[in-house]
Order: sequence, then C-alpha cells, then structure tokens
Amino acid sequence: MAQGTVCEGLLFAKDTEKYIIDVLDPILEEMITDVIGSQPEDPLDFMIDWLRKRCGAAAGHNRLSTLQLNSKLKNELNRTASMLGEISSHVTSNQKDEEEVEEDDDDDLDEPPPEFLKAENSQSKARASVSAEAYGAWNQKKEFEPPKIPKTDDQKARLVDTLSKSFMFADLDAADMQSTILAMKECPFTVGTKVIEEGESGDYLFVIEKGSLECLKLIEGQSKVVRTCTEGDVFGELALLYNCPRAANVVAKTNGICWQLDRESFNHIVKDSAVKRREKYEKFLQSITLLSSIDAYERSQIADALVPETYTMGQTIVKQDDPGNAFYILESGTLYASKDDTRVKDYKPGDYFGELALLKNQPRAASVIVSSESARVLSMSRQSFSKMLGSLSHLLSSRVNTYV
Repeated sequence: MAQGTVCEGLLFAKDTEKYIIDVLDPILEEMITDVIGSQPEDPLDFMIDWLRKRCGAAAGHNRLSTLQLNSKLKNELNRTASMLGEISSHVTSNQKDEEEVEEDDDDDLDEPPPEFLKAENSQSKARASVSAEAYGAWNQKKEFEPPKIPKTDDQKARLVDTLSKSFMFADLDAADMQSTILAMKECPFTVGTKVIEEGESGDYLFVIEKGSLECLKLIEGQSKVVRTCTEGDVFGELALLYNCPRAANVVAKTNGICWQLDRESFNHIVKDSAVKRREKYEKFLQSITLLSSIDAYERSQIADALVPETYTMGQTIVKQDDPGNAFYILESGTLYASKDDTRVKDYKPGDYFGELALLKNQPRAASVIVSSESARVLSMSRQSFSKMLGSLSHLLSSRVNTYV
C-alpha cells in the first residue's frame, strides 16, 4: 500500500482502496494545500469554487449550468465527506484502543513513542498530515542553536541585499537577521535543475539572489507554469509554514543563485514573524476597495510582495519628474501630492499612488510628501506590480488618481 494515503492501516475493498490512492488522494492533497495557503473564512465555499475552477477548464464542463455544476461539486464533496467520516470512525476506534493501553502504562509516559526514535531518513519522505509541532512531557522543546555557516564578506553583503528584497524577512530585528544570514547556505543552480519535487517532504525554503525559476503543476495531464520566481522571491515556504508536502515542481529557468534556509532555523527565527506579517497585511488589503475583487490567494501573494517603508514629516517619497519604479499603498499617517509647488491631492491610510508612472511608463507627474509626524507605506516593485496587479490595470487607470 502506498504510504501517505488516507487509507493507511484501514480495511477497504480493493477497488475502494485503489480509488482512494489513485483518484482521491492527489485531489485532496492539492485542494487542502490551497485551502491552508488561503485560510478562507468559509472553507466549503472556497473548496466548491476551487473544484469549479479545476473542473470548469476541462472539456465538456462548460456545457453545465452554474446550478448543475454546483450540485455536482456538492455531491462530490458529500461523497468525500462520507468517505472521510468512515475513515474517521476507524481512527477514533483505534485511538480508543490506544487510550486503554495508555491507562495501563502511566509509568511510561515520559518515554517517546517508538516512531519518534527512528532516524529521519528511515521514515516516509512525504508528510501526509498538516499539523503543528506538538510538545509534551515526553517531547520537550529544546534550546535552539542555529547553524553558523562560514561566509565571506562578499557573500554576507550579497545576502543582506537579497533578504532586504524579500517579504519573509522584512520584519526581522538585527539579531534575528544576523542569525538568519549565518544559517543560510549558498546554492548555485543551472538551467533545468529541479530544485523542488512535488510531493516530497519540505525541509528547506529558498530565497533567490540571481536568476529565475518556474513552479510547475500537472494540470489536465500537462505540466503547466503556475508561477515564475525571480530575484528576492521566496519559494518552498508553504511546506515549512504548514508542515505539508511540496505543492509543485520548481525548475530553474536560467542559471542563478539561491540561498537555502533549513526548517529548524526557519521555525525558530523567521516563522512567527512571517506568519504575523502575512496575516496583518492580508487583513489590511481586504479593507482596500481596489482589491476587493481578487481572491484570498491573490491577496496573500500581494501581501508577500509588499515592502514596508517608514518616513518622517516633510520627507519626499516620490519626486516630480523622477522615473517611476514602484507602486505604494499608505498604511498609516497622511501624505499630499505637490505639482509645480501646488498642493493637488491628499492621501489617507488605504490610499495608493505611483501607478500612473508604471501603467504609462512615464516620469512622476508630482511629488508625494509626508504631512504627518510619520508615515508608513507599503511599496511594490515595478516587476511585482506588473505580475500581480496587471489584471487590475483597467481599474487602476480608471480611478481619479492622475498625479503620480
């Protein structure tokens, strides 16, 4: 029997077991990974929408009406729920048996279960469950000492520059940033190198210093690019954040350099900060009218691409006639736009600016200056803007924000 399936250790008819392994498992793993990545308020509606998108692209599905398709998808979910309920009953029964045994063995509570004593490479590579680390009397959280990989001054300087472009490390304090730099390992890659394999256990994340890589998933029998990662982008973090298998293949599109960070260092140094930052910015982005039409996954990608910048009263964020290389959203404080020394517009939290120069590829038409004691803006590079907000260009250009 294949490892990492929903039917491990359970009794099913051969045809049912084969159906679970060959058909149900791959779909569930893909769907659960996307649900966890998006964390929607209504998981059922998200899964129905997810299945609609997945099925709607297939030949023949476009002949179904929306009501018919919804009904079909709900039937599929009910079938899945019924099967999972059957599995759950088996698991519950097994757990009760184990609890009865544990009651007779109270003196052994300090001993870890045997499977935790196995060498890491002797266990299944795939992480089938999505769960947090558990700590108890038998599994004490140890003091962590991050690795210190020797680096030249040139490597350190390059790594600092690379991490400064990445959302994942933007809010680290000086001490944590230094620990992260020391823990990372340089990994050159060449065209065609498969850096990550879909379905495998994820023990590292990567930050790109130079070059580009493509994330590929099998869709309708064909390997399709679902995301292109470039300089400053992080990939491989979902497996570490949610303790799940790799969700896609990642292959080098060009020669380049990545920096690799191990799971334990990530969990101890970066994870809490990264999760809080993502949640904070996703909530903030939900309040912006412009972004109300995009789904939770797209919003999370935008949140990951934003870089916080802080300014004080009187500072100029963008200057009239300068080239435009970034898009901005005001998070806190107030700003105003000045054109030829005339105040032409005021900005409050949630307002955005800088899109005009990017959409029309022209210099800044006005300066934007801080009018409050301090102001915090979230910036997005031209490249990220084109990649993530390109589909909203008609909305951006139609709004009355004709200065920068």
